[in-house]
Amino acid sequence: MTASHKIRQDWTREEIAGLFELPFTELLFQAASIHRENHPADQVQLCTLLSIKTGGCPEDCGYCSQSVHADSGVKATKLMDVRQVLQSAAQAKDNGSQRFCMGAAWRNPKDRDMPAIVEIVKGVASMGMETCMTLGMLTPKQADMLAEAGLDYYNHNIDSSPEYYERVISTRAFDERIETLDHVRGAGINVCSGGIVGMGETREDRVGFVHTLATLPQHPESVPVNALVPVKGTVLGDMLADTPMAKIDDIEFVRTVAVARITMPMSMVRLSAGRESMSDSTQALCFMAGANSIFTGDKLLTAPNAGDDSDAQLFQRLGITALKGEEPMRACGGKAASKPMSEMIPAE
Repeated sequence: MTASHKIRQDWTREEIAGLFELPFTELLFQAASIHRENHPADQVQLCTLLSIKTGGCPEDCGYCSQSVHADSGVKATKLMDVRQVLQSAAQAKDNGSQRFCMGAAWRNPKDRDMPAIVEIVKGVASMGMETCMTLGMLTPKQADMLAEAGLDYYNHNIDSSPEYYERVISTRAFDERIETLDHVRGAGINVCSGGIVGMGETREDRVGFVHTLATLPQHPESVPVNALVPVKGTVLGDMLADTPMAKIDDIEFVRTVAVARITMPMSMVRLSAGRESMSDSTQALCFMAGANSIFTGDKLLTAPNAGDDSDAQLFQRLGITALKGEEPMRACGGKAASKPMSEMIPAE
């Protein structure tokens, strides 16, 4: 049976909960086996993330230091000059990154911003790097413009389960997240969508988070799994400072990565924010569980990151090399489903 025959969009919450409840070694064995069937073993994609417009976001996401509602000390900036962004991309490529991700702290981009965004995408793509952007909500027209410019991926995380989402964000509905993903798919851009764990949610919420992604009509080509980086002055950062027991433990984080790998076999599962506080052993378990992408460098938007030297040493110790070839899900030439995601998410 080929890997393509194992792709499912009909996962139930009960099945996903059952995966979370497996003995840890059995869960890792299943995840590692599925990973090796669909991805190069011991290869991890190196990516760089740049904040091209920082702070001043009107959204009230409880985890975000860039929200105007946070007292985090992050100052708002304007959109970076195109040349500055391209210089950063060139440096990232020189440092070994295959993928260049760009984030702007907007609720949604204004039409006046789109010409510069288009030039950035074209410039980074011309370097031979994979491009990804996260700019907030998109209109169909804006998604089409990004597609025409050659954008490979658009990142728009669902953040958490539909049930827990409203406890984290009140300025944007969960369905609006799905609507933007519809626009991205409709434009023919690969979808990058994941979320954050360790925000005080329960395992049931982590089940709901994975279930939402795994039952989309086409799995996201890219699934970032972030561990919350608590920032003083944000709602969740202050909450965790007062209630440290709410922080997710390392084994549960690895379980989440493994379940994402099993339910979305061909997606790139990206070990994203929070690595700087993880031990080498925890990161090694994440790679064993099927994570095959990391962000390099010392910073992720405004949060600290492990750093290139630390990553190089870890890769050497683990015998991991940087991914050079095409991502499997993109290489197989999968096409977006004809129905919009909002129509195909199974009712509870």
